[in-house]
Amino acid sequence: MQNDRLKNYFHLHLIVFIWGFTAILGKLISIEALPLVWYRMFLASLFIGAFMLFRRQNIMVNKRILLSMLGVGVIIALHWVTFFEAIKMSNVSITLATMATGSFFTAFLEPLWYKRKLVWYEVVFGCFVVLGLYLIFIGDMTYSGGIGVALISSFLASLFTIINGRLIREQPPSVIGFYELLGGFVFLSLFMFFMNSFSWEGIILSSTDWLYMLILASICTAYAFISSVKVMRFVSPYTVMLTINLEPVYGILLALVIFGESEKMNSYFYLGALVIISTVRANGVIKNKKGSLMKS
Repeated sequence: MQNDRLKNYFHLHLIVFIWGFTAILGKLISIEALPLVWYRMFLASLFIGAFMLFRRQNIMVNKRILLSMLGVGVIIALHWVTFFEAIKMSNVSITLATMATGSFFTAFLEPLWYKRKLVWYEVVFGCFVVLGLYLIFIGDMTYSGGIGVALISSFLASLFTIINGRLIREQPPSVIGFYELLGGFVFLSLFMFFMNSFSWEGIILSSTDWLYMLILASICTAYAFISSVKVMRFVSPYTVMLTINLEPVYGILLALVIFGESEKMNSYFYLGALVIISTVRANGVIKNKKGSLMKS
């Protein structure tokens, strides 16, 4: 049992590392953010669909849950489009550091969704997150557009995560992932068609783009989504939460190694990123202690 826990702990770090690598692939793929996400959702839904077919898993759901999953798929599509657009407008480091503000949005969205009172320390930590973001912003005003788009992406990520918190109680993760990705793909297809932004020139991929896209859709999306849920059977939610906080760290370090000078930032950025990541980690520590006290 101990070996299983240790093995899954390292597996969790691999998954978080893969999530950090997603931003790298977004910058390497040459097409625009919208067709990039269109490809990602289509291919990832195919991979998850093939996985469920291989496992002979039932995909039938009632109409209410189906509409909920398709709706969340639209939110995920918008989240990914704004995420990759932020990377192309600024860089990987700026986008990942800004995405860490998700805890700030969750502190306010979760009480509204679950109809509970605001938690005072979550609001205080949210203020520290804003401070960290402010330090990043004043460090280099040329990235203000990318920061703004990344904030929208962070808000959308918090929103669909909270909604999925209920859906996961009713459906297996592979079923949720399949319908949400399929819903997002259909939404983007309709959007591109009616906005006359669907052109063969805009969606043609080079051989290198195809390689990156397949890695993004299979390993970074389909595999990471299903594996992250399996790991939770052996690793505590607290450990999962703290480990996920390393995603921007892994991503920023990878960006520095791969892209070099274009990812090097000033001291304000690193101070702001440190404030945000430390605050998110402190929030996890307090939640774990409160959870331990409630169980004792």
